[in-house]
Formats: sequence, C-alpha cells, structure tokens
Amino acid sequence: MTRDEVLEVFREAGAILEGHFILSSGLRSPIFLQKARVFMYPEKTERLCKALAAKIRAAGLGDIDFVVGPAMGGLIPGYETARHLGVRSMWVEREDGEFRLRRFEMPKGARVVIVEDIVTTGLSSRETVDALKKTGAEVLAVACLIDRSGGEADTGVPLVALTDYKVPAYPADQLPPELAALPAVKPGSRGLA
Repeated sequence: MTRDEVLEVFREAGAILEGHFILSSGLRSPIFLQKARVFMYPEKTERLCKALAAKIRAAGLGDIDFVVGPAMGGLIPGYETARHLGVRSMWVEREDGEFRLRRFEMPKGARVVIVEDIVTTGLSSRETVDALKKTGAEVLAVACLIDRSGGEADTGVPLVALTDYKVPAYPADQLPPELAALPAVKPGSRGLA
C-alpha cells in the first residue's frame, strides 16, 4: 500500500482528527490518529495488516515465531498481522507500571516481531522489547501501521512501518500560539484508570 492509500483508510474511518491533543508520550499535537476508529472495521484492519505482513516479509527478517503487540493499541493489529504471517499472536500488558507477558509463556530463543498501531517516540516499543528480552526472546523488529516520527523514533531494534506520516509534536511548554489557544484533550489510552 502507498502512503496515500494508508492515510485514505484512516480518513474513510474518520480517524484523522484535528485539534489540540495530548499524546500518550506526553507531547502535544494538532493531529491525532484515532486508530480505534479504523479497528472498528474488520475489512479496513485486514487490508492494512495484510499489507504490513507483506512489508515484514519483504524486510528479510527470516523465520518469525510470534507477533507480540503491546496492550491496548497493539492487540488488534498484532493479532491480524500474525494471522497474515501465519504465526501465533501474544500481547504484553502493564503490571505495576511495566509491560509483561502476563498470560503467556515465551519459549527461550523465540524469534519475535512486535506489532504496534502508531509509533511516535518509540517508548512503548522499547518497553515491549525490554519485556521480551527478559523472557529470552530474540526481538527481530518492531512493525507499525504508521510511523508518526518520520524515522526518528528509537525502538531499540529495526522499525518496519507500513507508512510514515510526520506530524508535528511539541513539549507542553513549547506550543505554537495557535495550538496553545485550543483546549487540550487526551484521547489515547496510556494512563487510563
């Protein structure tokens, strides 16, 4: 899929929002990618994840044993991408503030690709990499539907993105005046009680 085709799927689902958003990283942005609106449509999700699976295969990572997604955002794309790769899917979830494989056992030496929805700073990817390395897994790459960083995110391993969509993001104390004038909303899931 081309960048325009990926973004068109998001637009069709009403998933590209404009305003003043507090991202899960804590940064502020005038654009928010509400991927949950895409994931409401199985056919749109399948189309994106099938293309992501093809891009993962084309990256030449070799055999993959598992796809692991960080909860919440990586659950649906992780599962659907694993289906198209023909491998099993797992997820990490937070326990005492850290990602852990709470419901699964990872075989030592398992070859894993982490699948995310959107990567902005790479923080949840790095946390997932760290959690999986503690189990003895070999993390081959992080893959995502959209890389908001334009290739700048540090995931700790190679990043395979279906597409990039560089969107400005600012620390809260460095907002441009037009963004500062809008009320901030936090639509993401990190920090929800």
